[in-house]
Amino acid sequence: MPELPEVETVKRTLKKLIVGKTIQDVSVYLPRIIRRPDDVELFRHHLTGTTITDVRRRGKFLKINCDPWVLVSHLRMEGKYRLAEQDEPLEKHTHVLFHFTDGTELRYRDVRQFGTMDLFRLGEEDHHLPLAKLGPEPLSEDFTPEWLLKTLPEKKSKIKAVLLNQEYLAGLGNIYVDESLHLAGLHPERNASSLSPEEIRRLYHAIRKTLADAVEAGGSSVRSYLNGQGEMGMFQLKIQVYGRKGEPCNRCGHPIQRIVVAGRGTHLCAECQR
Repeated sequence: MPELPEVETVKRTLKKLIVGKTIQDVSVYLPRIIRRPDDVELFRHHLTGTTITDVRRRGKFLKINCDPWVLVSHLRMEGKYRLAEQDEPLEKHTHVLFHFTDGTELRYRDVRQFGTMDLFRLGEEDHHLPLAKLGPEPLSEDFTPEWLLKTLPEKKSKIKAVLLNQEYLAGLGNIYVDESLHLAGLHPERNASSLSPEEIRRLYHAIRKTLADAVEAGGSSVRSYLNGQGEMGMFQLKIQVYGRKGEPCNRCGHPIQRIVVAGRGTHLCAECQR
């Protein structure tokens, strides 16, 4: 599933490609992707004739402003957006097309069909699900060492489970939690409330650095992720533990292990993360 760095990269790419374009029509070939409104024709009616003014991100969600509406889109496991000419052949598993007046179209393709789209009046989207319960952004000013020091000791769950909880902190997923915990030298099965103030500060800086480095690299293409221009991310070349079971830790040489924490495959170095 694309995490914060991948969705941020898609956001930046789409912002360059589609802002200023006017939607002439919308084609929906898989209605269940459209969750709000529950009438696909109403979804099409609302967006037809609107102009895209901005593309933003909240956690793992894209927010595409089509004044006076905003489209909240979650890519889930395999969702991808691509700008194409209208006469280009349609790829299999393309489920939604936004036809622009300039002869191009934004195509949403999703092999697994798990992606979702919700349409809200602009300004109302943060007060309703799926965005209403999201925690702070880990690259925002709201995410501070003081906030982490105040909130983390109250959590009785394993630290990995806490960091994966989008209601606590928005945008982190399996890859970047594993990488952040390795950088901070913390075992993913540690109880969050057991961390010392120094360990919490270390974790804060590890999260910020890991995400900032990943955004700079365009995200991680460890499975099928591509940005809006069909380009791979490059952070997978810097990954220290995720997906490296049996390979030596770059820090100490100890073999990377894979365990299951909070129902998720988890990679760590048992020497560096005791």
